[in-house]
Amino acid sequence: MAEVKQVRVAILDMYDGVANQGMRCIREILNSFADINVLDLSWDEFDVRGKCAVPDISSYDVFISSGGPGSPLESEGTDWENTFFKWVGDVKAWNDNPLNEQKKPVFFICHSFQLACRYFNVGNVCVRKSTAFGVFPVHFIGNATDEVVFGGLKDPFYAVDSRDYQVIQPDHKHLREIGATLLCIEKERPHVPFERAIMGVRFNQYMIGTQFHPEADAIGMSMYLQKEDKKKTVIDNHGFEKWKSMIEHLEDPDKILLTYSHILPNFLHHAVFSMDTVEA
Repeated sequence: MAEVKQVRVAILDMYDGVANQGMRCIREILNSFADINVLDLSWDEFDVRGKCAVPDISSYDVFISSGGPGSPLESEGTDWENTFFKWVGDVKAWNDNPLNEQKKPVFFICHSFQLACRYFNVGNVCVRKSTAFGVFPVHFIGNATDEVVFGGLKDPFYAVDSRDYQVIQPDHKHLREIGATLLCIEKERPHVPFERAIMGVRFNQYMIGTQFHPEADAIGMSMYLQKEDKKKTVIDNHGFEKWKSMIEHLEDPDKILLTYSHILPNFLHHAVFSMDTVEA
């Protein structure tokens, strides 16, 4: 009998103790990925903002850094952000070292993505004029159709978006210098005179992230939003039509279900099977 491959994943929890759906979704994707691919997969979770906790690089094969509440700007200079940024730099240094044959892929989600954009000086991280909340189309740019993490998706594809901040005005010269690639941008809004936000970046060969939530599962999110208290909160803040639109999009198999079943699973599959990051 073939030996089952072991995979060790570290989840960097950016929710700072706030109740959320993101961590549940990440765990379920990991469980499903392990079952489908017959892996001995385990993970540990690290409370970055609450406890300044980050994973040891050598102990894990793959890293996923979650979304989270609050400002990606006001944390500048805090102990936890300094710890997180040092960790990002240490992972990059590990991957850049040719003596380290086992590379360490990282996926940054939403709040983590905004922080990574600050760390790598991708562009202007700033407050949005209004909150982005709902299910929206995301458009590929450049050669993003060749990006392995987006394999199997249509252009545009649909994603769950929930944020008060954005990344705009990319520094293209700097991105070329560091080997980063812009992957996708938010929906067309010809009636609004604002620049479209960056929704995905490959920061380097082993680090990638999205502004949206690729971990959002359609069924779970739909059930969550149909709870009376959550439904009331969304309607009070965004209106009934926004709530209704989200439910309809979540139930469309060509929208969120497609994104959920491709992006993080593609990332994990490439990390585990295509980069020799895991010892058999």
